[in-house]
Amino acid sequence: MNTTRMIEHIATDTVGGTLMLLDQRLLPERTEYHACRTAKDVIYCLKELVVRGAPAIGVAAAWGCWLAAREATENGVLNTEKLTRLVEEIRLARPTAVNLAWAVERMLKTPVERWQEEAAAIQAEDIAHNRALGRHGAALLDDNDTVMTHCNAGALATAGYGTALGVIRAAVEAGKRIRAIANETRPVLQGSRLTAWELAADGIDVRVACDNASAHLMQHGLVHKVIVGADRIAANGDTANKIGTYGLALLAAAHTIPFYVAAPWSTIDPATSTGTEIPIEERPHAEITHLAGQRICPAGVSAYNPAFDVTPGRLIRAIITEKGVFKPGDF
Repeated sequence: MNTTRMIEHIATDTVGGTLMLLDQRLLPERTEYHACRTAKDVIYCLKELVVRGAPAIGVAAAWGCWLAAREATENGVLNTEKLTRLVEEIRLARPTAVNLAWAVERMLKTPVERWQEEAAAIQAEDIAHNRALGRHGAALLDDNDTVMTHCNAGALATAGYGTALGVIRAAVEAGKRIRAIANETRPVLQGSRLTAWELAADGIDVRVACDNASAHLMQHGLVHKVIVGADRIAANGDTANKIGTYGLALLAAAHTIPFYVAAPWSTIDPATSTGTEIPIEERPHAEITHLAGQRICPAGVSAYNPAFDVTPGRLIRAIITEKGVFKPGDF
């Protein structure tokens, strides 16, 4: 099967100095791009979920650094103080996904005059790593498996191909008959809007399920494997991913269903010992209290809206990377 017929969602005009990001907030109904010409533009796209998904955030941040260098250069002279400030603002745009800080650090270790080439390399490497981890993960899936996934860990969340969805794609490309269940993923619905859109475009059998249907589907034998992505993996294997992942892992354990995490090696953060040290981003309450701009919660009622939760490594069967498949903590 010829999969990943995705439109380009991270594109650059290196002559004109523009980063074009597919606005994922508008999918699946509209495909429009947000043009970034300054560091501020990139920061807006990161914070407002124009671009999301840990590896994609890293790629966008790398290109954001390149734009910052252009912005800080006047009459051929680089204002290093301005550049340092802009790059630090990019680094702090979102706290949980370690790929953002990783990409910024990698750019800072490279001479500024080579930042365009380095950003392009980070983007190309991510696609290659996703394909490699997809091949490793495909071996864990059996013919006729139904795989449940949460949020979007596909081409849109990366530079291309995907992590959790990369495993599904690779298994299908290997000739296995794989079905997918995309949890809708409240409150921003990345599963129903993005994951289902990607898999349907590839001709992969996918159904959308309410998040709170997971236990029922597992109880009735409709789920064989669970594969999710990751925003940060601690040294002991504890994994931060989209809110709801921890509950899904508990349900999988209760039903003896293998639970896998798929992520590039750059998502592993050796400086973070355990999941308790991972900062959890709190998103605007309006994502909970409103749906498509319409209030669905009584006025004056507040909300909890953590964007991520942490799944203990003990609940994870294996972590799939481009370097191979590892037990949590055995990196």
